[in-house]
Amino acid sequence: MSEPSDSEEQKQESIVTHLVELRDRLIKIIFGVGIVVLCLFPFANEIYSFLAAPLLKHMPEQSTMVAIDVASPFLTPFKLVLVLSVVLTIPWILYQMWAFIAPGLYKHERRLVMPLLVSSSLLFYLGMVFAYYIVFPLVFGFFTKVAPEGVSVMTDISRYLDFVTKLFIAFGAAFEVPVLTFILVTTGVTTVEALSRARSYVIVAAFVVGMLLTPPDIISQVLLAIPVWLLFELGLVMTKLVKPHLNTPESSEERFRSMTEEEMELELDEIELLDSKEEQDKS
Repeated sequence: MSEPSDSEEQKQESIVTHLVELRDRLIKIIFGVGIVVLCLFPFANEIYSFLAAPLLKHMPEQSTMVAIDVASPFLTPFKLVLVLSVVLTIPWILYQMWAFIAPGLYKHERRLVMPLLVSSSLLFYLGMVFAYYIVFPLVFGFFTKVAPEGVSVMTDISRYLDFVTKLFIAFGAAFEVPVLTFILVTTGVTTVEALSRARSYVIVAAFVVGMLLTPPDIISQVLLAIPVWLLFELGLVMTKLVKPHLNTPESSEERFRSMTEEEMELELDEIELLDSKEEQDKS
């Protein structure tokens, strides 16, 4: 049997190196989430009380929340802490993902990734804050008032957590529209002019998304659709402001032309330096 060539051995070593690097990044993510879980777990009941406050304010005086399952009083606050820990460590998770793919990116790509990660994290948190302080009071006020006469509103704590978690994720994802708009334009998938002409379709799509991601009530659907539309307009404005700076000869023509051998060697040297620094940090 023929012995494997040097190129095949290098490919195998490269794959193993990338798998080891991916494992290390995943361990760091799990470790970061675990630390936040340990810090928040002693306050699990207080955090759940804070989360349930928008519903409790609108419930009748004699009504309370209930725990149907035997283990719900323990498992539901623990589940909340686990979900909250993942949400709070989103910047850490995104940074580890960025650090894993950064060596394979060009300089102009690395300059764009970090601002996008920061802005996407902030927008996601802003969507959750909007849901808690604006959407929840209106939605729960509507639900408690339309209850038929003689029906006591007593929500299960586990089902309430599932309900608000879906709303948090829906509004957090919806607030990523400016980032998505910016990426679509800067990568050449579409243009600002084309998106402006498709504004009417975007508005219809926003209401469809609101219908699919929110509970079956008109209030939450409208409260999700309108911010999506406004954030789409914000994304167009921000893209118009930033795009001229991205379309300079250095950033448009130069970055997409074929690289010379010298430039490729310099790029590989920088990647090797990053790898060596990470290995030194690990040691």
